Amino acid sequence: MLKDALKGKLSAKELNLLRRSFDVVGDIAIFEVPDELKKKEKLIGNTILELLSNVKVVAVEQGEHKGAFRRQKLKVVAGEKRLVTTHKESGVVLALDVEKCYYSPRLGSERLRVASLITPGEKVLVAGSGVGVYPIVLAKHSVAAKIVGVEINPVAHKFALQNIKLNKVSDKVQAIKGDVFKLKLGKFDRIILAMPTFGVKFVPQLLKFAKNGAFLHVLDFAEESDREAPARLLREICEKKKRPCTILGVIKTGTPGVRRLRVCVDVKLYPNMFK
Repeated sequence: MLKDALKGKLSAKELNLLRRSFDVVGDIAIFEVPDELKKKEKLIGNTILELLSNVKVVAVEQGEHKGAFRRQKLKVVAGEKRLVTTHKESGVVLALDVEKCYYSPRLGSERLRVASLITPGEKVLVAGSGVGVYPIVLAKHSVAAKIVGVEINPVAHKFALQNIKLNKVSDKVQAIKGDVFKLKLGKFDRIILAMPTFGVKFVPQLLKFAKNGAFLHVLDFAEESDREAPARLLREICEKKKRPCTILGVIKTGTPGVRRLRVCVDVKLYPNMFK
């Protein structure tokens, strides 16, 4: 649709360089522009505004998400000059700053998938809970008894507190600001590591929170040619920590790059090995 709208405004070579898709968070469209099209950013941005009546801001990525806070520099090239918005996902309302907080709308179906796996009475830990999306979705769409979300980014944590109240889930969701690896949080039936940049190599620091027979859901990146690599590493890690596990599945949750996948490794720890 975007390419069709830009025909006659961009050359055939430029149209070929244009990314096929972009994210829309609330009323903000976020897209990546290759170096060859930097001078055409405003043209592309204004075209998106014309095409999508629900979009009021168009921002261009200025690099990848970086640092412990998982922030991504953005530049507004069309529309209103702001980066704060309100987004809806699976019946949940989320306020956030798209530059200062990590949020991916592309993980919406994955969050519902995990919610569907939870059994009555479970206590769930979400490591890297951001603006509270995982905990709030789980509270709305699962039978979990308690969900604890931990986020180190102070801006994201403030939005999480706001979103918990906004969605009226304070009775089931607790948001904690801090480094999850350094906290004392008790034991959980299910643990979600929602930070693929950390991935399975950080599981050893989370095993202390796992109950006997707990489930783990670990987001990580993998090469398309070997999507099982994170699962193999996770199995080795658990065995070294004397917490052998069963790999329940490796689920593709996105394609963030050429021949690169984002996956979720589902794991159940062996209950009879916990002492």
